[in-house]
Amino acid sequence: MPKRQDIHKVMVIGSGPIVIGQAAEFDYAGAQACRALREEGCFVILVNSNPATIMTDVEMADRVYIEPLTVEFLEKIIARERPDGLVPTLGGQTGLNLATALANAGILEKYNVELLGTPLSTIAKAEDRELFRGLMREIGEPVPESFIIGSDEELEELSRRDGLPWPLIVRPAYTLGGSGGGIAANPAELMEIGGRGIRLSPVSQVMVERCLVGWKEVEYEVMRDANDTCITICNMENLDPMGVHTGDSMVVAPSQTLSDKEYQMLRTASLKIIRSLGIEGGCNVQLALDPKSFGYYIIEVNPRVSRSSALASKATGYPIARVAAKIAVGLHLDEIENKVTGKTLACFEPALDYCVVKIPRWPFDKFTTADRRITTQMKATGEVMALDRSFESALMKAVRSLEIGAISLRYKGASLWSDMQIETLLKTPTDERLFVIAEAFRRGMMVEEIAPLCHFDRWFLVKIRNLVEMESTLSECGAGIVTDAGKDVLEAAKRMGYPDRTIADLTGKTEHEIRTYRKGIGLIPVYKIVDTCAAEFEAQTPYFYSCYDSESER
Repeated sequence: MPKRQDIHKVMVIGSGPIVIGQAAEFDYAGAQACRALREEGCFVILVNSNPATIMTDVEMADRVYIEPLTVEFLEKIIARERPDGLVPTLGGQTGLNLATALANAGILEKYNVELLGTPLSTIAKAEDRELFRGLMREIGEPVPESFIIGSDEELEELSRRDGLPWPLIVRPAYTLGGSGGGIAANPAELMEIGGRGIRLSPVSQVMVERCLVGWKEVEYEVMRDANDTCITICNMENLDPMGVHTGDSMVVAPSQTLSDKEYQMLRTASLKIIRSLGIEGGCNVQLALDPKSFGYYIIEVNPRVSRSSALASKATGYPIARVAAKIAVGLHLDEIENKVTGKTLACFEPALDYCVVKIPRWPFDKFTTADRRITTQMKATGEVMALDRSFESALMKAVRSLEIGAISLRYKGASLWSDMQIETLLKTPTDERLFVIAEAFRRGMMVEEIAPLCHFDRWFLVKIRNLVEMESTLSECGAGIVTDAGKDVLEAAKRMGYPDRTIADLTGKTEHEIRTYRKGIGLIPVYKIVDTCAAEFEAQTPYFYSCYDSESER
């Protein structure tokens, strides 16, 4: 069906100030959505309290309000502008909570403003822990054993109960970045973490559930329109196991260690969930997978454009926020053009012929006395994303992008760790665990020894070991790296993502000598296309990533 003819003025709520878990990705999504709505002839009213964003540029919307994001101010703007609809899913958790508050206060009904895309009942089912758990059981999707807590008295009663499956995870309702959550190993920790979660939840509710230690965490980014057409945009696999917030976990896309049966099983569950919720637009589904069986649990659903949506959008080239905005005003997936190819439609699922790695960026270099442990409450203030032909090269590219003084897995200060410290650091998730794993391999530890300590899938550990073994190969090659005898080693190192400076350090040559020789033998980067379709169609507006391969794509 074409765009709804009764929707002329649309209000978009921004995400407000940049905070942990809600930063530039929502500016990216909001700006994309404003353009998409104006393409459909809508008069766009944008409200955001943060002037340091692209979306608040006067050319981005027809009317821009830089005002506090409160129910009081939003009502004044609604009364003045009289929008036909409100898009609640593009401003992160802030936009979702404000839309809920406006509806509950009767303001949307008073001014005849319709929530576009995702209805209020759907937001409640996804965000309210008890309603979500009930819906999952109703549709036959497994959820971990859990308890819904709404007061300190209920929390204290639970903490005294016998037979609890310790440790327990505390998940507050309607919060951002896992705020107020954590892992409790005993009753005292449960009272502390749970009490904080109740106070931080806008509805004073937390869910206390079994902690699935060692299980894989997998995310699916899915899309649905009013015609019930559903597609998966991207699936992403966390390197860190359950117990680490997805925003604090290293992530790879597409998933690398799932069998086809596991992939299809979790994909089917994700599509079943978005249909049962009735979401129109984008949705992020988080699942836990038992690495020792085909068992899985549904962890939670974000019924909105999320932080992971921006990652999936950049990773695949599929403009999730743009498509979600057009769905909100009545268009179907088979009516929305894919701007990258200029030929396919938005109902065409993206295909990736490359590997994407995301690594979070933590501020511990500035807050040196802060607790470096990472758990279910997000601490990262940014993230980097790298694309390449293999996991190893994408990982190395991402490490260099972090700007933490490391350009490879050779981490400053790693040699000072004792063997006992390394074993402890392998067990404890911190921002340094990737480098700890690499150092453990340098000291002769085996994959079979490291895996039970950090719970990384063995496939990822083998790939990290490959990078460490390349260090030894380069050291053994020495000055011969710039001769015909070392040509194959140099080419292998570059394909694995090793920068010239690290190769020079390991071989005793200078960076200039390595680069000069490399260019002399024609070992230079080529460029590959991100086009959403793995080169099945010629792309009109693709973007590129560099790698060491045989030829560039055009």
